[in-house]
Amino acid sequence: MADTDMTNLVEYERIDNIATLTLNRPEKLNAFSDELVGALAEALRRFDLDAEAHVAIIRGRGRAFSTGADVHQRQLRTRAAFEALGGPQGWGTNSFDLLTRSVNWKPVIAAAHGYVMGLAVGIVFDCDLIVAEANTKFQITETGRGLGGAKYWATLAQRGGGAFANEVALTGRFFTAEQAAAHNLINRVAPDGMHLPVAMELAREVVANPPLSVRSTVRVRRWHMAQHTREVINMTAGEKLYLTEDFQEAARAFAEKRKPGPFKGR
Repeated sequence: MADTDMTNLVEYERIDNIATLTLNRPEKLNAFSDELVGALAEALRRFDLDAEAHVAIIRGRGRAFSTGADVHQRQLRTRAAFEALGGPQGWGTNSFDLLTRSVNWKPVIAAAHGYVMGLAVGIVFDCDLIVAEANTKFQITETGRGLGGAKYWATLAQRGGGAFANEVALTGRFFTAEQAAAHNLINRVAPDGMHLPVAMELAREVVANPPLSVRSTVRVRRWHMAQHTREVINMTAGEKLYLTEDFQEAARAFAEKRKPGPFKGR
């Protein structure tokens, strides 16, 4: 039985026991504005409370899963706004705890394609299972933007990324779905155009099990994930990298479509 609801920024659809949450800002390559983060939080809350939904899949409409934070909105704020908000995110629209606000601890699968960058890397790798279309490109853009990739490093390292996590967090270079799979970071690499069907197949394997048994594992995994995230945030929050000259230069350069730099270390 299907349950479908179309909203402006995130579409929620349920077929039988599998819910699909579709990021619906394709004209911006699903870049995360404050509003899109808020809409995804609401959709995840709806999934968590939907008694008929046992597994969710998050995907992006259009050419990419998401190119990360909306730089024009979230990274070009005034210094006063950054200080008032405590960072680039709008009030109440931080993305780091989207998967740990759960009450019922149902599993979430990411079905990624095209590009997964910056903030979207955090969302995808926070998901319990990950399917990525062949040649999907991932990038921790925060490294080059002056914000630091510590949170993403911790997430990839927790997934078993090891030395590869060190490399992609420190260089900020692109890496592919195939490389991610080779380094034990994702669960499936899907053929072109098949990331959603492969994610559905994986979801059906999960749904075949007793729901409460599955949720017990999810809850423990997310508890460990939240612990790592809190530790990283507590260690790095005092740096306030979003107030540095290098961050401001990188954000302006992106908006002006030019190469940033030189960076000054301040």
